[in-house]
Amino acid sequence: MTALDFTQWLPIRAFEQAGNWQLDWAWFGTIPLARPFFSDDVDDALRLPFNLALRRQTGLDGLFDWQARSPGLEPSLLVFHTSRCGSTLLAQLLRALPGHVVLSEPPPLDALLRAHYRNPTACAWQADAVRALLSAYGQRRCGDETRLVVKLDAWNLFEARLLRQLYPQVPCLFLYRDPLEVVVSQRRQPGLHAVPGLLGLSGLDHKLGLEALPPGDYLAWMVGRLLQAGLALCSAGDAIALNYRELPGALWGRLGSMLDIDPTAMPRLQLLAGRDAKRPEQLFSADSGVKCSQADETLRASVERWAQRPYEMLEALSPCQL
Repeated sequence: MTALDFTQWLPIRAFEQAGNWQLDWAWFGTIPLARPFFSDDVDDALRLPFNLALRRQTGLDGLFDWQARSPGLEPSLLVFHTSRCGSTLLAQLLRALPGHVVLSEPPPLDALLRAHYRNPTACAWQADAVRALLSAYGQRRCGDETRLVVKLDAWNLFEARLLRQLYPQVPCLFLYRDPLEVVVSQRRQPGLHAVPGLLGLSGLDHKLGLEALPPGDYLAWMVGRLLQAGLALCSAGDAIALNYRELPGALWGRLGSMLDIDPTAMPRLQLLAGRDAKRPEQLFSADSGVKCSQADETLRASVERWAQRPYEMLEALSPCQL
């Protein structure tokens, strides 16, 4: 069988079918990834006439073959986060820098990272598949790419060990925020991991009967779990803790040398930071005060019980890391 050429193609879906993992691919051409989330870029790509007429599907063998014939960039930065903490803003600012490819929560990567929850035998091939997938995303489609930034889904914190084993020298960030503000945001507009059972198998699974708790308690527990995982990562020296309130200045401040940000880029980044990261057509409006004002005493007590302690420990840790 002739090997397929995936120049200018990217994986858009990874799924298990009859015990075998499959990948759907779409043609992106030289169009850069520019939307807040990878799924948004996929939606745009699927509207292209070429993709309306032709799609490709392979097994993992096709992915491995493409990696061997056309190795892509390895990650230059891994970004973990609690969600609703400025990770999208960080991704959008880094995306504006020359040569940067920014993957923002690509579903195929999440699927492969969580494959072992579905089937423990996935551990035998999981690491190789994740590396091959990121190689496919690290292709130089435009010709000037030099860096690959990978922003994970929040629940991928529980797969951080695998990623650190694959890329031990790659810098990592852990973004977090006052847990009360995160919980209020999730209560207002729940993410997949904010509703018990909606996400599917993940490191947030538990047997504590927390599904029966009031929504506010479950959200506080969930955010606390993410903060604990991030704290463990940072305490081990595997990531740098970054509080939401430090953005965007930390990029050209305490993180500038690590991220190799040219000081001349600062005015442009400051201008971009004035736009809403998820809705760039709108101006950014700080909402920390509003979020806190929407929390009643019951919700505050839940956050204090489940999430406040790891947050305070992160606050004590972060100033010492650079």
